[in-house]
Amino acid sequence: MDRPFREQVESNRVADNQFPFFEFFAGGGMARLGLGPRWKCVFANEWCDKKAASYRTEFGDDVMKVDDVANLTLDDFPAAPKLVWASFPCQDLSLAGSGAGLKGSRSGTFRPFWKLIRSMISANRKPGIVVLENVVGALTSHGGQDFNSIVRCLVEAEYKVGALVVDAIKFLPQSRPRLFIVGVQAAQPIPSALCAPSQDLEWHPKAIGEAYLRLPERLKKNWVWWSIPQPTFPITPLIDLIEDDPIGVSWHTAEQTQKLISQMSPLHLEKLEAARRLRKRVVGTIYRRTRPTADGGRTQRAEVRFDQISGCLRTPVGGSSRQIIIVVDRRRVRTRLLSPREAARLMGVPETYQLPKNYNDSYHLLGDGLAVPVVQWLSENLLTPLASSVAKVMAA
Repeated sequence: MDRPFREQVESNRVADNQFPFFEFFAGGGMARLGLGPRWKCVFANEWCDKKAASYRTEFGDDVMKVDDVANLTLDDFPAAPKLVWASFPCQDLSLAGSGAGLKGSRSGTFRPFWKLIRSMISANRKPGIVVLENVVGALTSHGGQDFNSIVRCLVEAEYKVGALVVDAIKFLPQSRPRLFIVGVQAAQPIPSALCAPSQDLEWHPKAIGEAYLRLPERLKKNWVWWSIPQPTFPITPLIDLIEDDPIGVSWHTAEQTQKLISQMSPLHLEKLEAARRLRKRVVGTIYRRTRPTADGGRTQRAEVRFDQISGCLRTPVGGSSRQIIIVVDRRRVRTRLLSPREAARLMGVPETYQLPKNYNDSYHLLGDGLAVPVVQWLSENLLTPLASSVAKVMAA
């Protein structure tokens, strides 16, 4: 019989200046990439073999266990982590999803995950910090009941909890807002610099304020308005991430490009003409969307933007979910799919990261992933200071 997975990773030593963490629903390890060198991953879990293969290729260690989270037990884990990160599936919580919420087959994986956390607490291996990442739709799913349930789980486990919405557009040329629910052990001291006295719309938009107001009073008593600084560095424009000779995709034929143009509404055709009038190389993106028509029907439209911001990357479920690059150079117009490496750049993934050879596998890995600079900003300005504060108290 194979020895327990926990024994296989016990030798994964944590340096004195590092904090151990677990990464659930790990995908290709973008949370790990963003958390940085102060954090040592001692356990990772992912159910998809292909994503797990990318994870293992990137990090080269043996902390990854490929299995359904519902099949995991305490025997799979090494010692208590300082942090647990969980980017549980968003499909049932997304505004474009099924609407099943936490009862859905995908987003419902939160429940067996939380059962594991409860078992860790019962075994005196309570994580110091818990981070839950999902789509912003999780705030309003089932009239806010799903968000209330998540907060209640944390509070009943004696965590103080708060939430932030961070858009990748603050760091990268991609519009990608995501919800981060951060819980810290209620007994742990929280540095005053990490707490705002009230809602800060930069990180706590209207949807978070409304979600907070829907919470029962007993949950509000354990709420924290997390405070982090605004990034001020310049954002690389989309045009600098796009290649003339990409790997993994080919330029469309003239006929294919013309078909896309024919699917543009007058508004978007005018955007294209405006780009042509600039008489220089202009790069934009296209999404194909199904829109209602005046006669009550529906038709496919090609919607273009030239503001140097990419739309949110998605998984390649259908043709309309695949983002298209459009390059206008004076009167010449060329189009093609976004390449895997370009998608990786839009997620802030290092150039050295080895992507799957299959296009759909790469796009699925990235479309389901985290924007690395977002995690890095949270790590540097919230998570690491929280962990460091606790370490100082324990050492005193």
